[in-house]
Amino acid sequence: MVDVILGLQWGDEGKGKIVDYFAPHYDIVARFQGGPNAGHTLYIEGKKMVLHQIPSGIFHQNKVNIIGNGVVLDPVTLKRECEAVAAYGIDVRKNLFISDKTNIIVPTHRALDKASELSKGESKIGSTLKGIGPAYMDKTGRNALRVGDLLDKSFTTQYIKLRLKHQKLLDNFHFIEDISAWEEEFFEAIEFLKTLTIINCEYYINNAIKAGKKVLAEGAQGSMLDIDFGTFPFVTSSNTISAGVCTGLGVSPKQINEVMGVTKAYCTRVGGGPFPTELLDATGEELRKLGSEFGATTGRPRRCGWMDLVALHYTCMINGVTQVIMTKADVLDSFATLEICTDYEINGKQSREIPFQLSKLKVEPVYKKFKGWNQDTSNIKNAEGLPADMLMYIDYINQYIGVPVKYVSNGPGREQIIHI
Repeated sequence: MVDVILGLQWGDEGKGKIVDYFAPHYDIVARFQGGPNAGHTLYIEGKKMVLHQIPSGIFHQNKVNIIGNGVVLDPVTLKRECEAVAAYGIDVRKNLFISDKTNIIVPTHRALDKASELSKGESKIGSTLKGIGPAYMDKTGRNALRVGDLLDKSFTTQYIKLRLKHQKLLDNFHFIEDISAWEEEFFEAIEFLKTLTIINCEYYINNAIKAGKKVLAEGAQGSMLDIDFGTFPFVTSSNTISAGVCTGLGVSPKQINEVMGVTKAYCTRVGGGPFPTELLDATGEELRKLGSEFGATTGRPRRCGWMDLVALHYTCMINGVTQVIMTKADVLDSFATLEICTDYEINGKQSREIPFQLSKLKVEPVYKKFKGWNQDTSNIKNAEGLPADMLMYIDYINQYIGVPVKYVSNGPGREQIIHI
């Protein structure tokens, strides 16, 4: 049995805390896509920890954590993360496994990412410049180096061949930055990577399922950034939706059980691209300030806006979401009035569907107003203590999307989550 936790917006929904919360109920926690452009924030022993590639179940000593084949792996970032995790007494050599089919991000992928983004000028998509796009391009172009290649004596030869291919592309971009320091770091990290447990992930997971083990699949980014179904071209390079679990871990659709979708009580987005409910006023700034809305990976200020139910209904539909987890509800504590987008007005017509290319259309959000609850909810421990106005807000969302909000997170701490 595989349960899934993934984001229903543009990423940054707080999935790290949610995975950490549910991890004790599972035997295996596995990342199924994305790369170091993800930033999953946890608070361990009162300290902030941001994981970019290691699954968010790593702090539970008796759990197996797997980086699946759908991930693109930066060895340098992984080495740094492992060192940070080790400071908490976690031995990653015991409970962190990596699929032999996981693709590797090499230094020239980062260079290509930077060169490509610089060449776009005002049309740039807001890449994190971590080499994600070029790494996935090499995967689909059948040029990639994979973790299993590390066990082959010809790895260095394969690397040089790929680097030469990339150099021709960099020459076309007139990219002249020296990346020798990146390469030195890369090969040091490769040696570290060889000391970790490399597995045939699809056999490992399917055998575990047969043995009655419970698997929690962890997604990165959000559904509105999916390469096929997101706000193209302002998307990531992988399938962030639940279907990506099958291709990213090697399990069949019949193994998928619960799909738990994570959404904020409002909306945020980092980088470029359409954002219909974005607030470019004092209210948007207040959301950013109260929610500490700055990218966990990039540090960039997040764009903020009201909840978008057109988008949320869409992502629940394409993911087959069975339950919703709402995070950062406490950020709305001090607002006298709240708004929720119920429809898009496009060319004078109202619609509840995501159009073909949102980035090319002028969308006017149609809002429904709600009375705010105007009280501090961060110390509430159970559903009975939640304000009636918050429950009305949540109930409207339930009815609109047709999926129940089962959990509400009312703060960053592990214990600040309420089952309703």
